[in-house]
Amino acid sequence: MAKRDFYEILGVEKGADAQTIKKAYRKVAMKYHPDRNPDDKEAEEKFKEAAEAYEILSDPDKKARYDRFGHAGVGGNSGGGFGGMNMEDIFANFGDIFGDSGSPFESFFGGGRRTQSRRGQKGSNLRIKVALTLEEVLSGVKKKIKVNKLVQAEGVTYDNCNTCGGSGYVRRVSNTFLGQMQTTAACPSCGGAGQTIKDRPAGSDSDGLIRNDEVIEIEIPAGVQHGMQLSMRGKGNAGKNGGPSGDLIINIEEKNHEHFSRDNQNIIYDLYLNFADAALGTSVEVPTLGGKVKIKIPAGTQAGKIFRLKGKGLPSVEVYGLGDQLINVNLWTPKKLSKEEEAMMEKLRESENFTPSLNGKEKGFFERMKEYFN
Repeated sequence: MAKRDFYEILGVEKGADAQTIKKAYRKVAMKYHPDRNPDDKEAEEKFKEAAEAYEILSDPDKKARYDRFGHAGVGGNSGGGFGGMNMEDIFANFGDIFGDSGSPFESFFGGGRRTQSRRGQKGSNLRIKVALTLEEVLSGVKKKIKVNKLVQAEGVTYDNCNTCGGSGYVRRVSNTFLGQMQTTAACPSCGGAGQTIKDRPAGSDSDGLIRNDEVIEIEIPAGVQHGMQLSMRGKGNAGKNGGPSGDLIINIEEKNHEHFSRDNQNIIYDLYLNFADAALGTSVEVPTLGGKVKIKIPAGTQAGKIFRLKGKGLPSVEVYGLGDQLINVNLWTPKKLSKEEEAMMEKLRESENFTPSLNGKEKGFFERMKEYFN
């Protein structure tokens, strides 16, 4: 099942500003919060759905990619799953919306059990470039890429954090007009992990991370364009203190093609004809991304004429259907002529009937010339 539009999920217009998006997410999140809807699977899914929408639309770069390319621009255009985020990831980001407690329900419902999960610092994102041929853009492709990244070293041991005693959170008491209010926040010493590194193997850094190569399989959808970015959640550098890994950002590039150039979904091909073929008409084979096809060139075809092959272009990641192949006609002029060919051309130039519509004699003349040019 296809994913719903992120703007529709939050109930905002596409041009909504950051504050409007934040306000809308707060409203939807409070409506479907698990503490308010215990054991309600549908409400939990809508809560996750809203969190994913906010995670994309609150980030200017991700929002720009989503506005241009849809779901494919932010990691996929098909339904199923929640992009790799779990409930811990969602509550870990609640500080920006509801304050340090991570949830407005902690003070009122007294539990806060879902916000007490340990979390460290998220790892940094990695960026790679992937160059594609137009044939790969046409059908989509899977590629295996070797990525050098930070991973958790083996043999790291931990102690409970001295600041939070292993809970991962510290409590704060603030004075308000309603009296004292107690909230919790991630421990500043361990980043919410509840533990600090005791021993680490040689070669690892102070966070117990070490560099290693990993082969990652990337599935690139059909119709991507040069400059587009795809995102694979959790495939970046490992986090600190047990935090989640960063993302892998894939920058799409297109390789130059031997025959074609691209204009969005359309493929452009330059066809060169000699004077005789353009004047008399002919049939020629032209390449397409799916193989060669034969097209008819009518008599009297002019330079600059464009023929269109419907559905021989590229798909789009946003809309259904294929573009077209546009064949741009150019006239090929020989650089050297024999004496006989020069005489023929002079005769033609002096002809009073030298027009795009040829009479019988002129057609015979071009037939003879065609033998030389071919």
